[in-house]
Amino acid sequence: MSDIEPKILIIDDDDIYAELVSRALRKAAPHIQVVAAEDGQEGIETLTGKSEQPCERPLVILLDLNMPRMNGFEFLEEIRADPTLRKNVVFVFTTSEADEDRERAYDFGVAGYIAKSRVGPQMGNMTELLKSYASTVILPS
Repeated sequence: MSDIEPKILIIDDDDIYAELVSRALRKAAPHIQVVAAEDGQEGIETLTGKSEQPCERPLVILLDLNMPRMNGFEFLEEIRADPTLRKNVVFVFTTSEADEDRERAYDFGVAGYIAKSRVGPQMGNMTELLKSYASTVILPS
């Protein structure tokens, strides 16, 4: 494990889901910093240090697809085209279970695709997955 604690950046316009995930992660892994952004544009600003709450690496991004201003696919397109951002690890966390969305997300090299409907209200399995992933995998810096 890295000497620098990992962070999780949640990019989701649904405040309820973002707060549920934040609480569950803080409870399961209090040593992991959780930062939130409301859409893809704010996520880019957070990653590039242009927001009030910048988020430095190493980090794991939990990304919704359906958002205003800049959706998840536009966000993925932008970070994958940027040499300083392309190595970020992204898990999609979305309401969409459409095959074409899942395939398109994996075409952008996401680490996983999680449907919100399959997680359930407790989010225990997802938080354990992210906690284990963030503390076991050596993330790009």
